[in-house]
Amino acid sequence: MSRASSARSERPWIPLAVAAGAIAVGVGFAFGMPAYVVFVSTSVLVSMVSLLGLGIVTGTAGMIALCQLSFAAIGAWILEFLYLDTPLPAALGPMAFIVFMLIAGLVTALLGLIVGLPALRLRGVNLAVITLGVAAALDATLQKISFPDHGVAHIPRPFGLGYDPQGDRAYFIFAVVVTVVVALIILAIQRSRTGGSWKSVAFSERGTASAGTSVRTAKLSAFALSAFVGGIAGCLIVGQITQVNYLTFTPINSLGLYVLSIVVGSHLIDMALFGGILFVLIPEILKQMRVPLEWSSIAFGILGIQALTTNTNLGSTIRAAIFRRRRQAERQRAAESDVTSTLTTTTHEAPIPAGTGRPLLVVENLTVEFGAVKALTNVSMTVEEGTILGLIGPNGAGKSTFVDAIGGFLPQHRGTATLDGQSLDGLPPHQRARAGLRRTFQQDRVPPTMTVGAYVRFVTRGTADALAIDDALAFFGCPEASTPLSVVDVGTRRLVEVAANLAARPKLLLLDEPAAGLSHDEHIAFGDRLRRAPGHFGSTILIIEHDLDLVRSVCSTITVLNFGEVLATGDRTTVLSNPKVIAAYMGETEML
Repeated sequence: MSRASSARSERPWIPLAVAAGAIAVGVGFAFGMPAYVVFVSTSVLVSMVSLLGLGIVTGTAGMIALCQLSFAAIGAWILEFLYLDTPLPAALGPMAFIVFMLIAGLVTALLGLIVGLPALRLRGVNLAVITLGVAAALDATLQKISFPDHGVAHIPRPFGLGYDPQGDRAYFIFAVVVTVVVALIILAIQRSRTGGSWKSVAFSERGTASAGTSVRTAKLSAFALSAFVGGIAGCLIVGQITQVNYLTFTPINSLGLYVLSIVVGSHLIDMALFGGILFVLIPEILKQMRVPLEWSSIAFGILGIQALTTNTNLGSTIRAAIFRRRRQAERQRAAESDVTSTLTTTTHEAPIPAGTGRPLLVVENLTVEFGAVKALTNVSMTVEEGTILGLIGPNGAGKSTFVDAIGGFLPQHRGTATLDGQSLDGLPPHQRARAGLRRTFQQDRVPPTMTVGAYVRFVTRGTADALAIDDALAFFGCPEASTPLSVVDVGTRRLVEVAANLAARPKLLLLDEPAAGLSHDEHIAFGDRLRRAPGHFGSTILIIEHDLDLVRSVCSTITVLNFGEVLATGDRTTVLSNPKVIAAYMGETEML
C-alpha cells in the first residue's frame, strides 16, 4: 500500500471540473430548450437543493426530519419580508436578492438549531413526530399570516431579470449556479471532519464520542446546515414564481420529500438531482395523464416503506455494485493473501513491552451501581506507561463496565480516575478522547458509509497525513485507504478500528476484545502486532480479552475482576497461577 493509494481517493479537482461542466451544460440547456421545459427544470433544481439539504440530516447523519419544506417556507418568507417591508432593496440594488437569500439562509439555520434540539435526546419515531409537528405548526401559522406579498406584490429577480421567457432562461442559469455552489459546499463539508462526524453519529453515537467528537455538535450542525440549504431553496422558489403561498410547503409535501430522500439517497449529489427530477416530473406526468395526484403520494409511500425496511437506498446500492465490479480483480488476488493470511504468517519476535515505570492511568475506588446491583465495587488500578495491561475475568465480572466508566459513558459512578496526572472526573467521553484516552468496542462501531482512509482521518481528528494513515493500515494488514467500509467484513473493520485509534497516537487505548472473530492462531499473530504497537505508535494499551494465550503473549501485567471486584493483580505468571483466579474461571483451568 502506497501513499498514492490514499491520495487517489481525494482528487479535489474532480468536483470543480464537474461543477464547471454542469454550469456549461446549464447555459446550453437554458437557450436550447423550450421555455416551458426550462421553467420546469428550474423547479427540478429547487427540489434538488431541498433534497440536498434534507440528505444531510436523513442520509448522512441518519436522523428523521419531516419539516424540510418548512425551512424553505421560512426562507421564502424572510426574503419577501426584506424586499417588501424594509428599505434595504434600494440600498443593495441588483445584489439585494443574493444578500437577502444569504440572510434568509442564516436565520433559517438558527431555527434549524432550535428544531434540532430534540434530536439530542429523541430518535426514530419520536423525532419524526416532533419534526412533523413543527411542519404542521408552521403550516397553520402561514395560513393565518400569509406571505408578505399577500398574493399581490411581485418580488424582483436577481440582477433585474424579468418574468418573461428570456428572464426565465437567465434565472435558470442563476439557479444552476446556486445549486452547484450549494452542492460543492455540502460535498466539501461531507469530506471534512464535520461530515465524518455526521456519518459516524448515524451509525454509532458511542463510536462518535470515543473518537473525540461531540455528538451534540454533530447533530446540531447537521440540522443547521440542512435548514440553511432549505432556506436557500425557499428563496429560489420566490425568484422562480415571484409569489408563493402556503400550499407549496404543506406537511404532506415535506413527508413526500423525506420519503424520496431516503429512497434515492439524496445525500449523494447525483441522486439528489435524480430525486428532484422525480419530485417534479411524477406529478407533472400524472397531471398530463389526468391521474389524481394522490397516486404520487402512494407511490412514494410504497418506495419509502421498502427503503426503511431494507435500510438501503438507490444511490448507495449502485455505488457498491460499481465498486465491487471495478475491484473484482483486486478481491480475487486478496483472497489468496487477505488479512487472515497476513496475520497467520507473522513471526513472533517482538518482546512484551517493558514500560517506563511511570503511572499513566490511576483509578481509585471506582464503584458503579445499577439500582441495587453493584457492577463494580471499589476497583483500584494503575496502568504503567508504555505497557500492555490485560484485564480479564469471567463473563459478567465487570470488565466492560470498567471500560465504560473510564471512557465516560457511565457518568454516575463513584471514585476517581486520572490520566497522565489529569483528572478525568466529570469529563464527557469526547473530552476524555481529546485528553488522550481512546477505546474500541465489542460491537461494530465503524460506519460503513465511509472509506477506510476517511474513517482513519475522522478518528485521528485530521492529525494523521496520508503517509501515517497508510502506515497504520499496513501495520495491521488492513485494506487500502480508498476501500469503502461497506464492502469490508466485520472482522476486518475491527482491525481498521484498532489501526485508526492507534494512528491517533493516544496516551492510552482501551481495547475491548479486539480479536473477537479470529481463530486461535490468528490471535497469536495479532498479538505480535499488538506487542509492537506501544513502541511503534507511542501508546499504552489496556486490553480486555478472553483468550488467555493472547493475554499471556502480550501483557506484562494482568488484573483480574470477579463479581465487580479486583481478584488479583500483578505479573502475568503470578496472576495466572493464582488459585483464586483459576477457581473463578470454573472449568477453564486447562487454559491457564
